[in-house]
Amino acid sequence: MPLHFAVGLPNIGDYGDPLLLVQLAREAEAAGWDGAFVWDHVAYREPGWPVADPYMTVAAIAADTTRIRLGVLVSAFARRRPTKLARELATLDVLSGGRLVIGAGLGSQGEQEFAAFGEDPDAKVRAQKLDEGLEIVAGLFGGAPYSFSGAHEQVRTTGFLPRPVQRPRPPIWVAGGWPAPRPMRRAARWDGVFPTFADVARDATPTPEQLAEVVAFVHAERTAAARGGPFDVVLEGVSAGPGPALVAPYEAAGLTWWIEKLGWFRGSLEQMRERIAGGPPA
Repeated sequence: MPLHFAVGLPNIGDYGDPLLLVQLAREAEAAGWDGAFVWDHVAYREPGWPVADPYMTVAAIAADTTRIRLGVLVSAFARRRPTKLARELATLDVLSGGRLVIGAGLGSQGEQEFAAFGEDPDAKVRAQKLDEGLEIVAGLFGGAPYSFSGAHEQVRTTGFLPRPVQRPRPPIWVAGGWPAPRPMRRAARWDGVFPTFADVARDATPTPEQLAEVVAFVHAERTAAARGGPFDVVLEGVSAGPGPALVAPYEAAGLTWWIEKLGWFRGSLEQMRERIAGGPPA
């Protein structure tokens, strides 16, 4: 698969202004990036930081761009009702003309973003809700009568329209921390893996060797289950500007999407705009 490049936009702090995020996505499209993805937070550990709703923001980005892929990377399924989320995602895919990518994960900050709002912060419970939510969203996208009975969710519907533009559905990328095997096995069941690494600083990039370990594990899981079809390997990284030599080892390891990490942890907002204007690293 060809290598694509996107910008990753926080939805908090200085980036908690949805109008700014729409503008940054528009600038990314003009500079030749292939995608713009927004973080998913409803609160943050820094008191008083503003937070932009990610799905409302991505809808505005869809209306203000024509080419780039877009989505929430990644959405914490455990604090969203899957039927409502499926409606939002299908609508976004229609609004964007089939440009949506679905990011899914457990979410972070159990105290600030789950317990503080009456949600169970336990990681095992969130994992159960994530798995049920993924099944429900994918099932509803078919548009036909659908039912589901799980530990947390019950669904019974006679139909679900409109369907997304993409068939059989928009790609689903699943995030998880490496080397934990369970999130990687979850990713192997869907359309892409987005690994995170606890030992990699926020303003740094994992090594190609770290990525290769993930790719080997996930592809072994897919082979064992005889799963075929396209599968994306997604990684957040930091680059100073165009320089194909930087990304070549990652592409050799199996990378298909480079997400340029942008945010206060790298520098000022003006510096991040300059990085966007500089274009993809290759």
